[in-house]
Amino acid sequence: MTIVYMKDIVKRYGSFRALDHVDLEIEEGTILGLLGPNGAGKTTLIHSLAGLIKIDSGEIYLFGKKLNENIMELKRQIGLVTQEVTVFEDLTARENLEFFGGIYGLRGAELKQRVNETLSFVGLTDKAKSLPTKFSGGMKRRLNIACALVHRPKLLIMDEPTVGIDPQSRNYILDSVRKLQQQGTTILYTTHYMEEVQTIASQIAIMDRGHVIAKGTLDELIENIQHEERIELEVVNEPTSELLVELENLNGVKQVTQDSKNIQVVSSGGAENVDNVLEIIKKAGGVRSVSAKKLTLEDVFLTLTGKTLRDGEED
Repeated sequence: MTIVYMKDIVKRYGSFRALDHVDLEIEEGTILGLLGPNGAGKTTLIHSLAGLIKIDSGEIYLFGKKLNENIMELKRQIGLVTQEVTVFEDLTARENLEFFGGIYGLRGAELKQRVNETLSFVGLTDKAKSLPTKFSGGMKRRLNIACALVHRPKLLIMDEPTVGIDPQSRNYILDSVRKLQQQGTTILYTTHYMEEVQTIASQIAIMDRGHVIAKGTLDELIENIQHEERIELEVVNEPTSELLVELENLNGVKQVTQDSKNIQVVSSGGAENVDNVLEIIKKAGGVRSVSAKKLTLEDVFLTLTGKTLRDGEED
């Protein structure tokens, strides 16, 4: 079943198109990892899908129903985990969940049961009577997630849910996301951490300049860029800027990156630059090791957008 169907979505801010004829589908039970460089339109897409902003044209269907014609009904089936922690600091963890549960129409015994279940799910049962002001960053993030889960949404939208937290809390949240999927929740997950998407996502979509430019499994996306050659070398001497420029000027070379004495050269398929690269580096002191590099999601992202995921601030 298709849970999310977005067709030809346009959202303008003045003359700027934040979403430029976007098409996107999400199937039931999927974790879709949404990636994009800053300004790609990810946050605008999320806000459009959650009914927080109105699109200028196009169609959005959730659970087979048109969003703008059934917005109140459909919002009750969505949970939104915002990038900013949006909990009430002067309410306890339990009181926060009771408040958000009440917004979604939960009352009495049902509300109490859902609150208890959700506190347990995010590992905050022993902090139920504590104020968020006493929580660590990771605990606040977990409470933020709990507020979006208390009404058991069928679609959970998570916008940068692990920003600025410790590795232990990040792993706890990622484990929770997997459990939610196993329970049948469909999840749209955005992040600036490539490894998170590689770990949890069953499908990946990449946005750039207001478009969804690629979508598929990790293996499918990698297959689409197999026309590239990647060489990784460890050199004897620290590379000079002149050496890097000489490598960049080789025919077919798309990118040269350097980390200490390690150099990575990306060339167009068929450029056959291994011999040329080795000859240049040999003149500069020699090579300790050379290997072909296995393609990763980061390679896909860089190839499609020409940018790294963490460039600048979030759009």
